[in-house]
Order: sequence, then structure tokens, then C-alpha cells
Amino acid sequence: MFEKDLALPESGRQSFKEPLGRELPDGEAKSLGAGNRLVTVGDVVSLTFRKMGVRPFLSIYDGMTERREMTEFARLVEDEPKTVVSNPAGMITGELAGAIRGCMDGSGGLIRVEGEEDLALLPVILCAPDGTDVVYGMPGKCMMLITTDEGIRKTAAKYVAAMEEKE
Repeated sequence: MFEKDLALPESGRQSFKEPLGRELPDGEAKSLGAGNRLVTVGDVVSLTFRKMGVRPFLSIYDGMTERREMTEFARLVEDEPKTVVSNPAGMITGELAGAIRGCMDGSGGLIRVEGEEDLALLPVILCAPDGTDVVYGMPGKCMMLITTDEGIRKTAAKYVAAMEEKE
């Protein structure tokens, strides 16, 4: 999986907007990362956890939020080692998926996406071991929590299978 770059099909874009997981209450957020591996996807979510004193195993960010520059998290981590990948909007590149797989198999870290990180959630779910807490943002609404298991991987695999391979 992810041998080729994948693009979101025009016809199925609406189904990709359905949230995965459950809403994460603010009071519960600080307890994450204490026992399970924690992955954050998005600048605001990653910044929120860092400000709470929780350092995720892996944070994926692009320096943007709701299509506007969001540099606070990028500035916070600018001196930390990171992997930088290219991933255009509406795609999952093999480069992004490979970086996620490498971090999951290794010691985690930071992935800075040049482009858009929104769909990074899918390869994270597919590459993370059972019991990994994955938090991502629903722009303008809330944070969402997924704890990986076989069921959520099957759902993520269906979304990935609906994407179009690019040469």
C-alpha cells in the first residue's frame, strides 16, 4: 500500500469529510500520551498538546490552519529535528506515507508537510500499532480521538482503496 501517490477522487470527496473517531473533551486530552503512544495530526492539535506539556510520539503539521498560515507550532519546533515531505492538497504521497511508516517503526518525531497534511490521518491509522491514540482537528469545531485497532484500520483501508492512483 502507498507504493504510488494517491489522490482524492472528485466524486467521493464528501465521504472523506465524515469524522472518524470521537470528540475529545478538553479535560481528557492531558491524560493522553501517558500510557499509549500519541500521534497528533495538524498544527493546532500539535500545539495544544505541547502547551499542555504533552509531547506526542509523532506530530504531523504543515504550518497552516484552515488555509491560513499558522506559524506558532512551526516556530516552537523549528530547532527540533524533523522530516520534511511534499504532499499536495487532496493527496497522500508515497513520500508522506513512507515518512509516517519510518517514524512509527522508529522513535517518532516530527513530520513537516510542504503542502497539506489533512489526509495523513489515513496512513497514520494504517501504520500505527494497536492502541495508538491519534488526535486530529475538525477545523473550527473540536479535536477528534481515534485509538487504533483492526476495526478502524479496516475503515481507513476502505477510504484509501477509494482513492485514485497517480503515476
